[in-house]
Amino acid sequence: MPRLLEDKGDRSAMEEKPAKIPASVPQFTNSPTMVIMVGLPARGKTYISKKLTRYLNWIGTPTKVFNVGQYRREAVQTYKNYEFFRPDNEEAMQIRRQCALAALRDVQTYLSVEEGQVAVFDATNTTRERRTLILQFAKENGYKVFFIESICDDPDIIQENIKQVKLTSPDYKDCNRDEVVEDFLKRIECYQKTYQPLDDDLDRSLSYIKIFNVGSRYLVNRVQDHVQSRTVYYLMNIHVTPRSIYLSRHGESELNLRGRIGGDSGLSERGTQYACALAGFIRSQCIRDLKVWTSHMKRTIQTAEALHVPYEQWKALNEIDAVRTNRK
Repeated sequence: MPRLLEDKGDRSAMEEKPAKIPASVPQFTNSPTMVIMVGLPARGKTYISKKLTRYLNWIGTPTKVFNVGQYRREAVQTYKNYEFFRPDNEEAMQIRRQCALAALRDVQTYLSVEEGQVAVFDATNTTRERRTLILQFAKENGYKVFFIESICDDPDIIQENIKQVKLTSPDYKDCNRDEVVEDFLKRIECYQKTYQPLDDDLDRSLSYIKIFNVGSRYLVNRVQDHVQSRTVYYLMNIHVTPRSIYLSRHGESELNLRGRIGGDSGLSERGTQYACALAGFIRSQCIRDLKVWTSHMKRTIQTAEALHVPYEQWKALNEIDAVRTNRK
């Protein structure tokens, strides 16, 4: 019978390295998986959680995200300031522990009763004590565990993440930008006092991926099954920071003028004009590190060449075989 651990509280960061954490659960082939986010605030954990959940559902793996911050907002209707997150605020710490346990109970319901396959536990989980609690919970319920730790020490990325995401957070309703940034930076400082990252030695028996500075470097350890493998592949191919993607047809081709489908002709005169106009538009956007992808077709290559930037040819972008049918 699945069981939920009693709350025993989180201990503060230890001066000496604690004992190694054993592998979390027996690795049964069809065991549900808990994906545990780890990291300081403003490191993109919630963004990663949502994107990963959408992806796993898309490939046919029933997945649900459990955001502990939302449980906290339901428990504490009014957020005052960063002092709620101080490690010496015992009353607030107790509320936060209870919110985490409530989220774990819902994880248990989803994986053990509702037949979900993956639960993404979206919280900071910055102490070994909290992660040990989660591992024990997973072990008693027969769940696999995979950690995702997002590590970022680039102040520009952190500031941008705060401005992009936290300004619209329910915690900061009716607050101006400067107040939000100042309070949130102090909230991060509260977590930094007790932050214990995953340790490459002590945690070597665990399955995890570390993401450094939103994808500049990765460290992967003990990937054990299909779900974890797909998760790692996906995480190494997404971007936490916002970016724009422009989709454009090629300019008009010679065969377009004849009304023919398919073929591999070059651009017509109007197609060349379109390519030049497209190049002017792209220059006006002042895009840094612009990447251009085209198919292998002449008309798309000629359209891209007008941009005067390096481009890559992808066979996957070639048009699918097309035919014209006459239906009566």
